[in-house]
Amino acid sequence: MPSITLSAAAVQAIRATPRTKPETFFDEIVTGFVLDARPRGGATYALRYKNQYGRQRQYKIANAADVTFAEAKKEAVRVKGLVALGIDPQEKREENRRIPTVKELSERYLDFIRSNKKSHDIDERILRLHLLPKFGRLHLDQLRQEEIIDWLNRQVKSGYSQSFVNRWQVIFGYMLRLAKQWGLPGADKNPLEGVRQKDPDNRIERFLKPDETKRLQKAVQESENPMLQYIVALLLLTGCRKRELLDGRWGDVDLEGKVWHLPYSKTGKRDVPLSDEAIAVLRQVPRFEDCPFIVPNPKTREPFTSFFNSWDTARRRAGLPDLRVHDLRHSAASNLVNSGHSLFIVAKVLGHAQTRTTERYAHADKGVLLNAVNAAARVTGTTWAEQVLPSV
Repeated sequence: MPSITLSAAAVQAIRATPRTKPETFFDEIVTGFVLDARPRGGATYALRYKNQYGRQRQYKIANAADVTFAEAKKEAVRVKGLVALGIDPQEKREENRRIPTVKELSERYLDFIRSNKKSHDIDERILRLHLLPKFGRLHLDQLRQEEIIDWLNRQVKSGYSQSFVNRWQVIFGYMLRLAKQWGLPGADKNPLEGVRQKDPDNRIERFLKPDETKRLQKAVQESENPMLQYIVALLLLTGCRKRELLDGRWGDVDLEGKVWHLPYSKTGKRDVPLSDEAIAVLRQVPRFEDCPFIVPNPKTREPFTSFFNSWDTARRRAGLPDLRVHDLRHSAASNLVNSGHSLFIVAKVLGHAQTRTTERYAHADKGVLLNAVNAAARVTGTTWAEQVLPSV
């Protein structure tokens, strides 16, 4: 292994010299800087060094045909500087090669949430249709906050709702946060950490009026989906969330105790009080052999993934094309308020952690409000109209 003063001319001469086996030439100026010459004229620049544990390592710089000698020597000096600082450049390079792509991370993420998240099917669909086509091939250390946010904003401008795009941001951010928790290479910085979601400004207030409720009842009873009438009735009578009902099990329902024990919800475990009317509906719901679910899909005996088609047909038949399934929960809250119950009670029934959330759902009928202000006026014991002096 000869030691020489490597130069552009020397490298050219070495590559032009015929040889039958590989040979390494060590530079006398930059310690560890070598040229690995191969038969047929090929050669590679590299730097040999010992890491912090005294282990001999070699860091490939480039093929001699791809860079100039000056560029290779400059890189060798830079890498030696890293070694002097206690950094193992070859280890760092190998670590970078282990950094997963977003697609590879998504596969582990989906495996994880299938047993930890009820809405894993939604995450899978959003990843497959939206996030992976854009970011799937990028390695985690290639993700840039500005690029992600700019792309999300463009999706809203292209027609997607802000609330839907916010969901993408939540899923992407959670996936990257898990990558950091798992200690994956390249995940030490989450580009979405601390990025606030934009306000979707989608606070649509829609509540069923009594006549609308009757029209909807008739429409769902005529639906080709035999379970739709029970789904709609129970959503209105309990105020529970759609997914809570669709995944609900008979084993959690205590008809005698008039309570439905929800083992999980957005706010944790909670008990849903059951009115006499709700119990009457539950007693009418058809049960299927060896099926634990309250309102399953009769064909699969599993929870509905979606019942939009039958719902859309029914709401249009009832003349309520703008009514959303979630509006049934709004209406349940409105009915509780209009029956004289406080926001605190309504929050408990709906499973809200704070009454501020309930305020969005609760709607007081104009007649109820008038009765309230009239009652407040009577409490004073004074009839102000009789005491007002005539105007001059």
